[in-house]
Amino acid sequence: MVIREVVDYIVVGAGTAGCLLANRLSDDPSKRVLLLEAGRGDNYPWIHIPVGYLYCIGNPRTDWLFETEPDAGLNGRSLRYPRGKTLGGSSSINGMIYMRGQARDYDDWARRTGDDEWSWARCLPDFMAHEDHYRLDNGADPATGSNSRFSDVHGHGGEWRIEKQRLRWDILDAFVEAAAQAGVPRTDDFNGGDNEGVGYFEVNQKAGWRWNTSKAFLRPVRKRNNLTVWTQAQVSRLLLEVGPQGRPRCAGVALRRDGREVSIGARCEVILSGGAIGSPHLLQLSGIGSASLLKQHDVDVVVDLPGVGENLQDHLQIRAVYKVSGARTLNVLANSLIGKAAIGIEYALKRTGPMSMSPSQLGAFTRSDDSQPHANLEYHVQPLSLDAFGKPLHAFPAFTASVCNLNPTSRGHVRIRSPKISEAPAISPRYLSSPEDRHIAAESLRQVRHIVSQPALARYRPEEWKPGAAFQSEEELVRLAGDIASTIFHPVGTAKMGSDDDRQSVVDSRLRVWGVDGLRVVDASIMPAITSGNTNAPTLMIAEKAARLIRQDSRA
Repeated sequence: MVIREVVDYIVVGAGTAGCLLANRLSDDPSKRVLLLEAGRGDNYPWIHIPVGYLYCIGNPRTDWLFETEPDAGLNGRSLRYPRGKTLGGSSSINGMIYMRGQARDYDDWARRTGDDEWSWARCLPDFMAHEDHYRLDNGADPATGSNSRFSDVHGHGGEWRIEKQRLRWDILDAFVEAAAQAGVPRTDDFNGGDNEGVGYFEVNQKAGWRWNTSKAFLRPVRKRNNLTVWTQAQVSRLLLEVGPQGRPRCAGVALRRDGREVSIGARCEVILSGGAIGSPHLLQLSGIGSASLLKQHDVDVVVDLPGVGENLQDHLQIRAVYKVSGARTLNVLANSLIGKAAIGIEYALKRTGPMSMSPSQLGAFTRSDDSQPHANLEYHVQPLSLDAFGKPLHAFPAFTASVCNLNPTSRGHVRIRSPKISEAPAISPRYLSSPEDRHIAAESLRQVRHIVSQPALARYRPEEWKPGAAFQSEEELVRLAGDIASTIFHPVGTAKMGSDDDRQSVVDSRLRVWGVDGLRVVDASIMPAITSGNTNAPTLMIAEKAARLIRQDSRA
């Protein structure tokens, strides 16, 4: 195929990482940057209304519509596996929660890679570089009158807006008090390096609207002459050639756009930012991956990298549901015409209320038992309940306390099914496949019961509806966890970063693909181990750091 044109950098995927990379790399006017997105623009109204995630997930307009393989840990169930397919990627359909994880996560990455660049101390400036935290809007934190505590760990004036939520619920306030009575400390900042505590999540919103990475990083620079953004441009494979040292080199990409096959060359680098599903899938289709897997599907092997698509990690949330009495919950409010009208009017007039909600409003980080050296559980607490995501709200008042193991030891994979880009890969998270994860699943449900039994919630007479108070043994609780648990949409690790003696690593500590020149991966797939919290903010940090590393290498 004839290469149609040549640019300096090709970024594949205009999601969380890709939008930031396109902004940073095109800041050098001497470099031409092409950003490719398989989905459409982010001009779909439900992307921008916070509660619109309900209409974006499972919608081919904005979602890749992936599903997992039947999972033994989930008692044979398959799960819907949402990934954003639009400008902004998953930042256009996610829960909008700003969460960095714990300092120990990044110190562990530094240990695994042998590169201190990934330590918490070296990652913190990359978090702060693009941050625009509401607490520093007036030069001081409104809660304390001082900015010193927050300005040491938070930034202001960057592109990525972080605000407090524009609602509150009595039932959630009572859960905060109950958690405190159970020994979970209150916190007003989950993002200083130790997120243990309970409090309301901060969100990526601006004045009641979702703030996705397309609005934050692309819109301000779309008029740059050296930046081109193509939507509905599906990359089918990487163009690999023999470089000057006899090593494979990524010379560009082949893609389909406007019904035509097009090849674009890259003078400097091709950067994959397709996420934990898309990036390993494209690597495998291009001949980079496990030789045995590629041969099985008649793909010519260019580089035998057995770690491509392996090491899949995700947070599995176990959704405990409690019926309540005398509490205002969204179940009751949204199940009446008057309630729905009131919700719509409030949002139209004030940009507040349930339409401004993230999927989860209240968070808690704590330990599954006293032997744990750090918080290893995360709660997402919601003033609502339903059978499964996308299903109708229950007719009775209730709240949901979803709890996940922050550091699962189960590992899954993403593998091609055929040599065709049109066929989605097989996604097998292998949830609850380790004894440790099964034990923590049972312990986490016991801990939910302990918190709910505290005096602060007694006036609402909580009654365990799922999994059901009759079930007490570890075997019963693990089985029921498999029945009610679902993904919390945090897949990572499938092109993991590691040292040169780690045969399962896919990229080095500068995110360059082993054995291939001119090719990097910059997205959540490079995480060697999942962070102790939501994964959107860490992915932005990875992209911020990567942009700096790429610029450094281009000058070398």
